[in-house]
Amino acid sequence: MPHLFYPLLLTVSPHMPIKCPCCRGLNFSAPLQGLTISSPFVESQLKGVKTQIFSRQGFYLSIDPENGSVKGVPEESDNTVFYLIPVGLRVVSIQHRDTLLYIAMNSEGRVYTSDTYTSECKFKESVFENYYVVYTSSLYKQLESGRPWNIGLGKNGIPIKGSQAKKHKHHSHFIPRPIEVKMFKEPSICDLAVPSRSTSTSDAKKKKT
Repeated sequence: MPHLFYPLLLTVSPHMPIKCPCCRGLNFSAPLQGLTISSPFVESQLKGVKTQIFSRQGFYLSIDPENGSVKGVPEESDNTVFYLIPVGLRVVSIQHRDTLLYIAMNSEGRVYTSDTYTSECKFKESVFENYYVVYTSSLYKQLESGRPWNIGLGKNGIPIKGSQAKKHKHHSHFIPRPIEVKMFKEPSICDLAVPSRSTSTSDAKKKKT
């Protein structure tokens, strides 16, 4: 059974019990093996995690540092390390450790990266069957049915449109593999005008996949 990590629910002290609601009563009274707790900013307020995000399709979520594209790769590397930063109740931003780019989803359901934190960079984090995690856009969903748009990777590791990434399908299922608990300053959001669904959210600062 994979152990999932929820930044908002863990205690800071390694000597206090750590309870994870998705693990159905499991109580980790000792520090989690392989995890260290650090606080790089005195003024930090948010408790997040440095992690790798593994897809049920068999890929690690990754960002290409040369062109900023999001993709799945079969082997872990420096490009597969992310920060999961809590920005609301069960809502996270996903920031690449090395490039500091944020994963985002635009009004057409396309997954891209942004060097600024916007409302398109916020994803609801929910646990689905077998403790897999689904990342759902906080901003966009299907207009008629209201069905959520999720991050998903195809069988070739290429991101699929959020409108096609259904929560019960393997392409939408991920497992965070935590490396280190970290403290973060709350990111400052750069508000953007929510575009019409019939237009694209192209921007010089955004790199689409």
